[in-house]
Amino acid sequence: MKKILVATDFSNSALNAMKYAMELAKVLHMEVCAIHAIHPTEGINNSTYNAIFIEDYYNNKRQALTDWVDNCAQEERFKDVKVTTLCDVGFLKAVITRYIKQHPVVLLVMGITGATGITGIVGSNTSMMVTKVKIPTLVIPLESKFSKFPVITLATDYETRLSAEDINALNEMVKAFGSEKLRVLYIDENLDPKLLEAGETKLKDLIQHTELEFNYINSSSPLNGIMDFITTHETDMICLVKHHHNIVYRLFTRSTVNQVMNRSVKAILVLHE
Repeated sequence: MKKILVATDFSNSALNAMKYAMELAKVLHMEVCAIHAIHPTEGINNSTYNAIFIEDYYNNKRQALTDWVDNCAQEERFKDVKVTTLCDVGFLKAVITRYIKQHPVVLLVMGITGATGITGIVGSNTSMMVTKVKIPTLVIPLESKFSKFPVITLATDYETRLSAEDINALNEMVKAFGSEKLRVLYIDENLDPKLLEAGETKLKDLIQHTELEFNYINSSSPLNGIMDFITTHETDMICLVKHHHNIVYRLFTRSTVNQVMNRSVKAILVLHE
């Protein structure tokens, strides 16, 4: 069965993301796997004693993950959601990438601190994962709660070619929720009618399970346009596309996706080119 993967560090933010993922799994009829990565140097203080008993430390972490999941899953509304766990040694990116290669993962879910900014372990890991791993990733700020009938907004520049996996994930989500409408947001200084018409046609071909509502904002700042829109329009989930530019671009331009994650209290679905 298809899986939703949830990365956890046992924080309140991760707990909120886990509950959101389990609600989503009910709607999408999927399984959930909670995953925790043990840093390669964690539990070892360069002493022979710790090296000998490191396996005990790993087993304790695995048990802690099991207990954490059991605590989440004990609520009555989650009784039909199948949940598994994986506590593995390695860097988070490597642990998650290995799991994705071996299992039919449709979506990665991670928590984040939300409007307080991307700081600390969870925030930096979330920022890293949406940059390095090309899988649809749902980022859940602590302030964001699951909605059975979410209003979804897709921010796009019409020039991006989404991967087939990401289009499928978005379509499955829209179809499962029974969304009557998907808002499409386009922000640019130059609103070229021909470009807009071609973009609308392309999206209508790709997203077929709901009506598309097109919204246009004349602005030179995608970040400000997105934040203004989700502030003034009802939105439960904002979909953004992560551009994988070359190294020079990444060095000199801050990612709009990361900036929105830094400021938004709405759930953010990060898709990829």
